[in-house]
Amino acid sequence: MQSDQINYIPILMQLVLAVGFVAGTIFVSGKLGPKRNSETKDKNFECGIESVGNARIPFSVKYFLVAILFVLFDVEVIFLYPWAINFKELGIEGMFKMIVFMFLLLVGFFYIIKKKALEWE
Repeated sequence: MQSDQINYIPILMQLVLAVGFVAGTIFVSGKLGPKRNSETKDKNFECGIESVGNARIPFSVKYFLVAILFVLFDVEVIFLYPWAINFKELGIEGMFKMIVFMFLLLVGFFYIIKKKALEWE
């Protein structure tokens, strides 16, 4: 083996160990353990409160829109951290790129405010 290929052996070993652990756990849990089904055991249970009604009620699209926008802007903020860490090394070029990035982020933010995507009815 070449020296470059030898460097991948620990990664391969970790992958085999992880997949083996997951497969082994699923196999053991399916074969071992009691199989006692009853109406009480199979009933839905959520935080100690009895289930009432159907769980398939429709949600407002606004709920999903706000969730997607939160994830979008949260991911955008993640890009600020590496920039802040390497601020001095990036110099004026890095500063200019971050100004452009923040400008585009603010354009998107003002767009969703203009469309009233964050307002509940």
